[in-house]
Amino acid sequence: MSGEGHKNYHNITIAERWHDWKDENGEKAFSYFYNTVSIIVCLGLAAVLLFTVIHLPSFGDPSNPANNEVPQRYIEAGIRETGAVNVVAAMILDYRAFDTFGEACVLFVAACAILLLLRRSGPPDIFDTLLHEMREPRQNVILKTTSFLLVAMIMIFGVYVIINGHLSPGGGFSGGAILGASLVLYASAYGTERALHFINFKLYCRIVPACLLFYAFAKGYSFYTGANNLTSLIPLGTPGNILSGGLILPLNIAVGLVVACTLYAIYILLSTGEFT
Repeated sequence: MSGEGHKNYHNITIAERWHDWKDENGEKAFSYFYNTVSIIVCLGLAAVLLFTVIHLPSFGDPSNPANNEVPQRYIEAGIRETGAVNVVAAMILDYRAFDTFGEACVLFVAACAILLLLRRSGPPDIFDTLLHEMREPRQNVILKTTSFLLVAMIMIFGVYVIINGHLSPGGGFSGGAILGASLVLYASAYGTERALHFINFKLYCRIVPACLLFYAFAKGYSFYTGANNLTSLIPLGTPGNILSGGLILPLNIAVGLVVACTLYAIYILLSTGEFT
């Protein structure tokens, strides 16, 4: 190699050296290395999982974690300690409330990611306007009338499931999914422009963070009083009444609003790419 060529070799960048190495069949060698490492990692992960499965307790063993004192405590003392007749609601919104808060935050993060990826800004051009008009439903009186009646009944049922989540099977997640489905049905029948009168981007940015903050402060207060053996100012009420369960009822409402708004926002963004 000449002196000028040797000097040029030292002056080239790492990216240029990478391209030179690829030209010399380095890409094939890297592909073999990558495939080999991938196979080793997958086999190692499968071995760890199989080793874990082998050491799991046998089915029906009385010493299984499912038969320990934790679920027994939920069943025997759930009504007395939480005031909720629905043991599942008492578990996810009282004993394991931070897990439920994390699940609600996951929904919010998913909606934020979709907003970042799909939401467009700036004035739409002529092609965006045409696409938006094509996405709008046709003027079908039967479809709109039927959807109007169904949406009203579905919304009422969703509110019922949320409010009675501490008394019967249901709660914030299932009731919020029902409310979100009713909004999606309305948007499908009447179009997204009219559906945005229910929940627009500004209202979404107010409802969801407010519900999450309320959830965090409410359960923070509950855990603080419980950890310090302080008497909570929030009464549990009489089990079986609608105003019972302490914080479970308002937390169900907060979770239901988060789920409904998130499902609705995801549908609007996936269908039109606009959420104003």
